[in-house]
Amino acid sequence: MDSAEYDNIARLEGNHWYYRGKRILVRTWANRFLPKSPNHPRLLDCGAGTGLFAEEAKSEFEVYVADDHEESLHLLQNKFPPEKIIQIGPNGVEAPPDHFDVITALDVLEHIKEDQSAVKGIHNLLVPNGLFVATVPASMILWSDWDESLHHYRRYSRKSLQDLFQDEWDVLHINYTNTVAFPAVWFLRKIRKLFPGLARTGNRSEDHIPSRLLNNFLQEVFVRTGLSRIPFPFGVSLIVVARKRKVS
Repeated sequence: MDSAEYDNIARLEGNHWYYRGKRILVRTWANRFLPKSPNHPRLLDCGAGTGLFAEEAKSEFEVYVADDHEESLHLLQNKFPPEKIIQIGPNGVEAPPDHFDVITALDVLEHIKEDQSAVKGIHNLLVPNGLFVATVPASMILWSDWDESLHHYRRYSRKSLQDLFQDEWDVLHINYTNTVAFPAVWFLRKIRKLFPGLARTGNRSEDHIPSRLLNNFLQEVFVRTGLSRIPFPFGVSLIVVARKRKVS
């Protein structure tokens, strides 16, 4: 991801309805499927970015963070002790197998060329019955300059995301999210293709936080629909919760 885009997300994610709502969805779905325990589950946030999600999760989890971007690692060092920070190397996350109760990846898999290999690596790091919770951008019909500037390899369909989780996984939940916003996002991205000048950073709708009232309303709708079990037929994003199958 370009440094300018990285800074842009860091500027937005604290208050923007989409980023706030996404963090709520991931924590809520993880807690729904985690077994009750007197101890804080051990969570690894892969592609932790600025560390905001991981920082918010500290009250519920023992949190570790992993990233491979220099900008991210610098920010994470200001929020987490060295023993909680993992630098992702050429072979992925270097950590003991069967080590984490939960692994999260918020809009990370689309940045990885060999996403199937990445999911296998995550499987190895989870304890038996451990959870992997991930969000990804959905629907190639929405592909735009935004995806290119963030160095995405793809946007997912429900099937292509489901196909990453084969025999060693039980998919507990998979669904499109941000369904209500889909028509508006589709329209705006089509307009930007017709008028490429609008694609400059700072002129995109994704780069602005709406008014407080609208921002809160959009977050409420996003979260409420994102926590639903109704199988939506489309959406701007997808979320999946998969459990590492325990070998009997």
